[in-house]
Amino acid sequence: MKNKYLFILLLLLPFQFVWGQTGGFIGTWEGKLNVGIELRIVFHIKQQADGSLQSTADSPDQSAYGLKCDTTIVSGNELTIQMLDLGASYTGKMTDDSTMEGIFTQRAEFPLTLKKVEQVSERKRPQTPQPPFPYRSEDVVYNNSDNSLRYGATITIPEGKGPFPAAVLITGSGAQDRDETLFGHKPFAVIADHLTKNWYIVLRVDDRGTGKSTGDFSKSTTEDFAKDVSNSVDYLLTRPEVDKKKIGLIGHSEGGMIAPMVATSRKDIDFIVLLAAPGVRITELMAEQNAAILRSSGLSIEAVSEAKKLFKLLVSTIRGTSDSATALQQVSMAMENWKAKQADSILIALELSKPEKRKEYISVMTNQLQGPWFRYFMNFDPKPYLEQLNCKVLALNGSRDIQVISSQNLPGIEAALKRSKAKAVTLKELPGLNHLFQSCNACTIDEYGLLEETFSPAALLDMSNWLNKNVK
Repeated sequence: MKNKYLFILLLLLPFQFVWGQTGGFIGTWEGKLNVGIELRIVFHIKQQADGSLQSTADSPDQSAYGLKCDTTIVSGNELTIQMLDLGASYTGKMTDDSTMEGIFTQRAEFPLTLKKVEQVSERKRPQTPQPPFPYRSEDVVYNNSDNSLRYGATITIPEGKGPFPAAVLITGSGAQDRDETLFGHKPFAVIADHLTKNWYIVLRVDDRGTGKSTGDFSKSTTEDFAKDVSNSVDYLLTRPEVDKKKIGLIGHSEGGMIAPMVATSRKDIDFIVLLAAPGVRITELMAEQNAAILRSSGLSIEAVSEAKKLFKLLVSTIRGTSDSATALQQVSMAMENWKAKQADSILIALELSKPEKRKEYISVMTNQLQGPWFRYFMNFDPKPYLEQLNCKVLALNGSRDIQVISSQNLPGIEAALKRSKAKAVTLKELPGLNHLFQSCNACTIDEYGLLEETFSPAALLDMSNWLNKNVK
């Protein structure tokens, strides 16, 4: 168990890595970085005309390729690659002609073994749609009303005479591309393919600052993302193939927060589909999320209980401050007060027995919670939006989801919708599915990338069957 498990977002926020001698170091090196999830890291090392080395890197599971490495230095059998912009580095020693053992550093240190390979390993993703498609697929670009933002998207349209019902897909937390790509999985491409084959138009959009969409993601909040979705609805209204009375929103995770926000701000949303959506305050959701993740890693009930208390304490402390310096000071004090009451066994289990580990934990937590997105996110309560809904609602949650706990959030959604004017309400827990709606085995976060299934066919059918009954 590593203490990195203690603080995980609603949906995995993509880690941003940038990676990068002579002789035996030249070539392609691949390794698996375990940061609570398993990410493949690939370095491409080449020799320049002057004999120096230059590197680029890929993170295939995050669809990041050709990433810049600033320096590549060899000393004896030791290689050091530096990524200055992100404050990251890799230092490894050659143990034989095809293996390096080393440490990847970015805020924390992670062991990373690299193997020289002829070809980077491929993960099997059999559900990813491949052309030719039995429908039209168009890559489009459109702007918001004042032309300050541009959105890159793909719209899929059934063959035949329309107009057709239409939906905008809304991604989860973190800067996501239009397919919500994660570990080589493209769940939104799979959903769009299934629904378009069932005679629905689907628009899937790059998040602002991602792919072909402009804007600064790092300075934006969930409220800004809701405006982006509303702009996408406006784009659908310009398409003659769209049935203007049957436009809906399908949101996953944080996207399930955004869908009700948009639906309550407009009068032209006919339906929403909530996939692993929050039904309680985010602070409560994340406390349970972190507890579930810790339990899945094998921690004792006692250690999980204390970790949950610590999380709530530190979040509350940070929310009560107005600047980073004050937050760091007060969080440090709160951490030490909590630590003084703990048995050594609890501190060891949570890897918080050493001062440097506690400092690392509070530094990461404070830095993340000080950002505009996280401050808005942690103060969010979905209840007022759910209670204002006046459209058709389907809410699905996997029974093995350890990020948005079904037993906590579906009842929260149900209670709020009972006070709303929502129509055709259906809430369903899907057995054996995780946060990404994969049929899981261990059902840990680390398993997301190991599973070949991208999105459960049963969950796809639940969506299309409900839509066919209540929308079409």
